[in-house]
Amino acid sequence: MIDISSIPNIPPVLIYFAGAALIPLLGKGRARKIYLIILAALGLIGVAVLRSPAPGEWEFSVSGFELIFLYVDPLSLIMGYIFAIIGAAAILYSIGVVKENGEFVCGLLYLGSAMGAVFAGDLFTLYIFWEIMAFSSLGLIWYSRTERATNAGMRYILFHLFGGCALLAGIIINYMSTGSISMVPGESGIGYFFVQSGIGYFLLLIGIGVNTAFILLHTWLPDSYPKATIAGAVFMCVFTTKTGVYALARTFPGAELSLFGNEIPFVAYIGAVMCLYGVIFALLQNDVRKLLSYHIISQVGYMVAGVGIGTYIGINGGIAHVFNHILYKALLFMCMGSVIYATGRNNLTELGGLAKKMPITMITCVIAALSISGVAGFNGYVSKGMVIHAAELEEMHILTLALMLGSVGTFLSFLKLTYFTFFRRNDEIEAKEAPLFMLIPMSVTAFLCVALGVYPKMLYEILPYREVALQFHAYALGHTLGTLELLAMTAFMFFSLRVLIMPHDRITYDIDCLYRKAGRGFIWFCEKPLVSFAIGVEKVVLRIVGSFVRFSKNPLRGTRVMIDMMGVALLKPFIFVFNLVIQPVYKYYERDLEEVKMRPVEEMEKMSIGTGMLLILLFFALYLIAMLVHGWMA
Repeated sequence: MIDISSIPNIPPVLIYFAGAALIPLLGKGRARKIYLIILAALGLIGVAVLRSPAPGEWEFSVSGFELIFLYVDPLSLIMGYIFAIIGAAAILYSIGVVKENGEFVCGLLYLGSAMGAVFAGDLFTLYIFWEIMAFSSLGLIWYSRTERATNAGMRYILFHLFGGCALLAGIIINYMSTGSISMVPGESGIGYFFVQSGIGYFLLLIGIGVNTAFILLHTWLPDSYPKATIAGAVFMCVFTTKTGVYALARTFPGAELSLFGNEIPFVAYIGAVMCLYGVIFALLQNDVRKLLSYHIISQVGYMVAGVGIGTYIGINGGIAHVFNHILYKALLFMCMGSVIYATGRNNLTELGGLAKKMPITMITCVIAALSISGVAGFNGYVSKGMVIHAAELEEMHILTLALMLGSVGTFLSFLKLTYFTFFRRNDEIEAKEAPLFMLIPMSVTAFLCVALGVYPKMLYEILPYREVALQFHAYALGHTLGTLELLAMTAFMFFSLRVLIMPHDRITYDIDCLYRKAGRGFIWFCEKPLVSFAIGVEKVVLRIVGSFVRFSKNPLRGTRVMIDMMGVALLKPFIFVFNLVIQPVYKYYERDLEEVKMRPVEEMEKMSIGTGMLLILLFFALYLIAMLVHGWMA
């Protein structure tokens, strides 16, 4: 029997980074497939055997900072478990659709950097992997090789560069305030505030908020995910936003803001806004992956709300929803990826009639839809119920109502998605079932969605606050009946008023249309007024430089030009008022200036060496007098 304690602790990031480095050496045949399967298994094993490292293990001192590359506690472990599980599923799924080695490299770097972020024990290490996540995931968008994907990728990386700068600035200000970059919590709990107030506090929140897709900072997500490659979207729907939720749980659990003398748990209400905003825009979408992308924002709202409530049951609920959401959301992206792969279509208006042609895809998609909708017996029901229960215990009635309305909108959205993709009649569409490498991870993930819904204790055992989780009864009779009634009414409304949410080809504008207009305005300002101003400044500078050059060639001539120019400039405003008196003098300076300018420099009289030295000594004498008068030499 193998003694797990004898197995060395290896940061999972090293497994995936090493795996990515070797991919280009394997070609594109069977060897690559076998290698990827082994790598997926190694990633699972590497996380499964992790334990708390010994003091000093995987810690490095760099310029006086203690960088911790492996910090293991219940919160980081549960994130590691789900990242490894869905990472393995995404790798297997990719084998069936990815042709280029570069895309595999991007996916593995993305997965590895997400692992590095959740096991980081300090803020600078977190930041390093945070930025690697952004740039490696960019490749998963650009490998689509379309103009729309290229443009979306540029907007994506600009957003994440802004978020990364805000995060780094917050880290630096926090270090200046506290002298610490550690993420290791104190005895009070899993997470804590690094900065209690001030600009550092809000910069950290903004930096984390970009990755977590806070409203107003969210537009990169529905803009880029639908344009990623089929396999790339499966990776992307998992890691960025969930790493953001993890960082939020580390830094801002139960964060409050003083408003009108009351302490408001504002992070929880940010989650409520995300929940409703995402579900409303999801209902309006025609592109299947854009619908799923808006539902990431909505579902992350539940996680943010749970973390924002800040109680043990709230944080448990938020993290449980991270775990469950990754399963069913990755499954939904895999299912829709299979549909796009089989049909070449991604709009609901073009789909339909696939239930008989793609039965396994249909069954797994229905399981994922029931899971995300919070139907009893599926995993989403358990974690959603935990978050709502936490809000009810704290008597946060507005938050509770928002989360329940989000559940109604979610069920409507996925009735729409599954009906118009699989069950609506469409005799024109041609398709066949997805390849085996796509079906296997879809089926395993669907099984996990059902297993955790039927037996949630498996999930409770690995939550950050295990004892509190075990006391939660997901299938309490009142809660279960209430949920079923609400969903039944929603289903009745959908089938009665289906015409109201029929898919359409119209463009739905999000707040990013304002950002794009502002961006175009900024570019116009740079290209027109700013360039004109720069050209004007350049002309003035060149004239000044030219004047100095001419003056240096012949100081006497230059002095005369300067006197004439000053005379012209000073007299010109008064010509119209004192015309008879000033006009002759002005004309004299003007004629003399033109005459001097027209004369070539070499025709001017030469200055003797003695005269030049006298002028230089006179200049230095005046300079010394000025310094003495102003006390600069004291």
